[in-house]
Amino acid sequence: MLRPSIIRALVTRQVLLFTRNPVRGFELFFWPVVQLLVWGFVSVYFQQQSAGEPVEKMATFLIGAIILWDALFRSQQGVAISFLEDVWTRNLLNIFAAPIRMSEYLAASFTVGLLRVLVTAVVLIIIAALAYSFDLFQFEWTLIAFYGNLMMFGWALGIISISMILRYGHAAESLAWAVPFMIQPFACVFYGVEVLPAWMQWISLAMPPAHIFEGMRGILAGDGIDPSRLLLATGLNVFYLAAAGFLFNHMLGLARERGLLVKAASS
Repeated sequence: MLRPSIIRALVTRQVLLFTRNPVRGFELFFWPVVQLLVWGFVSVYFQQQSAGEPVEKMATFLIGAIILWDALFRSQQGVAISFLEDVWTRNLLNIFAAPIRMSEYLAASFTVGLLRVLVTAVVLIIIAALAYSFDLFQFEWTLIAFYGNLMMFGWALGIISISMILRYGHAAESLAWAVPFMIQPFACVFYGVEVLPAWMQWISLAMPPAHIFEGMRGILAGDGIDPSRLLLATGLNVFYLAAAGFLFNHMLGLARERGLLVKAASS
């Protein structure tokens, strides 16, 4: 026979996990909101552009966006997942006890992210060419600038991810996958900045990916690239990388001071 008091106690336990840990509570709303924002704005963008752009052109916008977005996502994963693998294998304390500078650790993670991007890029380029007759190399020299900027921002997001994991522990591990999608509605991956409400446009233009994806659509539409967009994106990336590094140092110091590092590495 079911005992209501036991059931109530177990339910209370799960509820308290959400109410006392902001990261767990945040997950309840995060994915539905992001999905609604991204695909809602995609629908609005298609409605606005359907009269002026042929369907074929809109399809190239989506294919190019998917390939370039993967560069940001894989570079972020290279940093975040490399850190989590040290946590999962309980190797984190060994890393911090070894004579390894944090700059060297992060540089190695950046390299892993770069390798992830290169491997998946080759596969996506081949599939896009064979299945959709989409030539990624039509971007010419700007392709390097696009990839470079998206990877830099991905690295910054990766550093932010592991900073949050250092601070909040295992409850924040899901951020390793969620952080890129937090900024996706503002990155304007699949739609133009002009689709967003005015207050969201200001946030969007403060993020490097929005300028990269706007530049990509400009080239595919035959309008060319505005060099100022690339310069602005690069400058913003330098700022975000510096800010992420500052956050990481702060969280690492806090984790050492409160013993969070040992807890995360041994649990």
